[in-house]
Amino acid sequence: MSAPWPRRARAVLHRAAARLSAAGRRGALDGWLHLQATASATAAWLVARYGFDHPAPYFAPIAAMNALTANLGERGLQAVRLLQGVVLGLVVGELVLLTVGAGPGSMALGIFVALTAAHAVRSPQIVVVQAAVSAILVVAVGDKANGLDRLVDVLTGAGIALVFTQVLFPPEPLALLRRAEKEALASIADGLSATAEAIARDDDELAGKAVGELRDVRDRLAELRRVGRASTNVSRRALVWRAKVVVRERESSEHLDLLGASCLTLARLVSLAGSDTRGRFQQPVRELTDVLTSLAQHLSDHAARQRAADRALELATRIAPDAEPADSDGPLLAHSLRMAAADVIAFTGVRLGIAIEAIRAGTLEERVPPPPSAPGRLLGWFGRLRGKRNRRPAGKESS
Repeated sequence: MSAPWPRRARAVLHRAAARLSAAGRRGALDGWLHLQATASATAAWLVARYGFDHPAPYFAPIAAMNALTANLGERGLQAVRLLQGVVLGLVVGELVLLTVGAGPGSMALGIFVALTAAHAVRSPQIVVVQAAVSAILVVAVGDKANGLDRLVDVLTGAGIALVFTQVLFPPEPLALLRRAEKEALASIADGLSATAEAIARDDDELAGKAVGELRDVRDRLAELRRVGRASTNVSRRALVWRAKVVVRERESSEHLDLLGASCLTLARLVSLAGSDTRGRFQQPVRELTDVLTSLAQHLSDHAARQRAADRALELATRIAPDAEPADSDGPLLAHSLRMAAADVIAFTGVRLGIAIEAIRAGTLEERVPPPPSAPGRLLGWFGRLRGKRNRRPAGKESS
């Protein structure tokens, strides 16, 4: 029942190397983002200090830092929201000072009005907090000039943050989405690998842990959905991005929800099945794990996606639910594996209905479409301009 030791050792080493590589990439990305945040905050402080001659311009670097440390794809929006909250709080604070003065109740009134006004327009949490903080500072100091200086500082910090996020280092929505897809696929593959290992060892406790791992994939899938929304919004705002490029990839990524659910169901059935029944599914589960691992490593490769679809189809057609004893969990396990394979095919770009029909027929007539590609920042501009010129009618070209 147990797999040969060299094979298991290779699988463990492969997963460890993949995790180490992913950790290295995350560390490099984090370091690069930290450098951006540091540079933007320093630039904001220099501009406010020497450009606007503010002796203590601490709000400018704070505003830039708040924006640049937000989630990728939301940093520019964070800068705008920060500015909205500060402006709202300054207006409320100044109105309180003009109408009530700096009396004992002015602080409570300023906070209450700022919070109420921010919530009334259904503002995000950062707008609410910044509105209240700005109102507190204006009322506490009691100096109108201080409120104006804070506004200039925040405008400086937010403006520099927008330069960093929208001009110097604009977000790449397709890359963000692919990164989230890769992490979700790798997590699902890890859970399936643990499931295969539980089958090999005939270990009920390990099978239960595998189910837990696949349940935790929901966090990755929730992050994928957040990134998908952010990427779509970015692609609509950015000039060099066409929204349909990201929308196509997002439509495929939504099948990862179904794939995660299918693999979780498969792991649960394995944990409940008897030793003889689940033993027959050790190799198919390992093969499905390999398909997902390879796909995660080559998401942008059209040939890799086609191979993943072909391997998933071959795996599904090789498993016959009718060949399993009717009084065992074999038919359920077979159906679950076939459904997971169909979800893999759908993720590669084939419609789910066609994927299911292909598994029934044993052949996939529709080929996997090429994955969307990202236009370069400068090349995207030149390509679009050249495309417009090439589409001009011949008569206009010679005029």
